[in-house]
Amino acid sequence: MNKSLTREVAPALALALSLAVSVDALAHQTTQASGHWATSWYASPQPVWGKDFVLPVDVPSFIENQTLRETVRLSAGGSRLRLVFSNRYGSEPITIGGVRLARLKPPTAAMTERTVTFAGQPGATVAPGAQVISDVVDLPVAPLTQLAVRSYFPKRTPITSFHWGGQQTIDVGSGDWTRQAGFTIDGSVKGRLFLSGVLVESSGVARTVVTLGDSITDGNGSTPDHDRRWPDFLARRLAPHGVAVANAGISGARLLQDRMGVNALARMEQDVLSQPGVTDLIVLIGINDIGWPGSPFAPAERPVTLSELVFAYSQLIASAHARGLRIVGGTLPPFEGALEGTPYAGHYSVAKEQLRQQVNSWIRDTADFDAVVDFDALLRDPDNPRRLLATYDSGNHLHPGDAGYQAMADAVDIAMLIRPDVSATRPTPCTSGERP
Repeated sequence: MNKSLTREVAPALALALSLAVSVDALAHQTTQASGHWATSWYASPQPVWGKDFVLPVDVPSFIENQTLRETVRLSAGGSRLRLVFSNRYGSEPITIGGVRLARLKPPTAAMTERTVTFAGQPGATVAPGAQVISDVVDLPVAPLTQLAVRSYFPKRTPITSFHWGGQQTIDVGSGDWTRQAGFTIDGSVKGRLFLSGVLVESSGVARTVVTLGDSITDGNGSTPDHDRRWPDFLARRLAPHGVAVANAGISGARLLQDRMGVNALARMEQDVLSQPGVTDLIVLIGINDIGWPGSPFAPAERPVTLSELVFAYSQLIASAHARGLRIVGGTLPPFEGALEGTPYAGHYSVAKEQLRQQVNSWIRDTADFDAVVDFDALLRDPDNPRRLLATYDSGNHLHPGDAGYQAMADAVDIAMLIRPDVSATRPTPCTSGERP
C-alpha cells in the first residue's frame, strides 16, 4: 500500500471499511481456505511425435464436434474436487465446450453427476503451453472412486499434446454429450487427451506420492482398463492412510533424451514439484536410456554412460530435496530378451546389461536417496538374474504383467510415505556411501 495514502486514512475510516465486510463473506473465505488439495489422479502430458518414429502415435490428428468420455480412478478421496486440462505441448489454443462429471457406483446404483465450470462458465479456452483448472466441484469422493469425465470439443482441435497408451481407452461420441443423458460411442482412442489431473480437497494434511517413470510405471503389460499398474496397486495400500498417488509415468520416457515425452529433468517441475500436496517421489526410470541406443527406437544414438545417468539421478535428487520432498530410488528390472521376436528387437545386449548392473549398484549404494526399493531383486529370475521371472513377466521380457506390478507395489515400504513430517524421516547425508 502507498505509504502517503496510509497516513491519510483516518482510523475511523479504516474501522468502517473493516466492518463493511459481512459475516457471510468472511465465512465463505474461511471455507475456501480451510481445505488442503492433493493430486489424486494424474496423466503426464507429452508431445505428439512424427511419422518418422518407429512407433505409431495411434491418435487422430484432430477432433471436432466430438465428446470424449474418459474413466479415471482416484487414489485419495475428498469432500470436493477440481479437474485439470492440459495443452502443454499444443501449438494453438483449444476450446472446451462443456464438461460433465459422474461419480461411478456399482451398476445397481445411480450415478451422481455434476456440470463442471471454469470461472463460472461452462467451457474454457486453453492457451498453448498452458493448463486450466476447473471451478470447485461439490462432490464427495471416497478413496479409489471411479469417475467418468465427458468433455466436449466443438471446434477443430489438433491433437499435439496428449498421453500415449497408459493402458486406457477413451470413448468418442459425435456431438455434445455433456448436456444430455446417455452416451453413444462412435469410436475409441487409446491413452489420454487433454484431461491430465484430478485434485481432491480434504480437511486434513494433503499428501501426494508421485511416481516418475517410463512404460513400467505407465503400466505397459498390465490388463487394459483395469487399473493394474504398480502405482494403482500402491494407491490401494496408501488409501486407508489418506495418501494420494499421482502416476507420472510415460511410455518410452528417458532421463536424458526426448522423444516419447521430454526427458525427466525437463518435466520434473510440472510433473512432480508442482503437484498439489506432493511430499514424496518414487523414481524408476533409466532402462530406455540404456536400451534405446542402437535399437530401432534410436538406431543412430551413441550409448549412454554411467556418469551421465548418475548425474541425471543426482539432479532429480537435488531438485526434490531443494523443495522438501523425500525421494525413493528404484533399481532397474532385468530385460534380457526384451521385445525379441518383434520389430523392436535390439533393446538388450551384454554391454547394456553390464551398464544396468552398474546403475543398480550405484542406486543401492548411494546415500543420496532417502530410501531404495530393489525392483531388480524382486522381479528377476533366481536362475537367470538377467531376465524377468516368468511369473511376473507380461511376455515381452521388458514389462511385468499384473502379478509383477502387484509385487512391485507390495515391495514399497509405505512406513515412510505415510508420515507427514518429511524432515523427520530424511537420513543425514554422509560421504562414505553407506546409509547412516
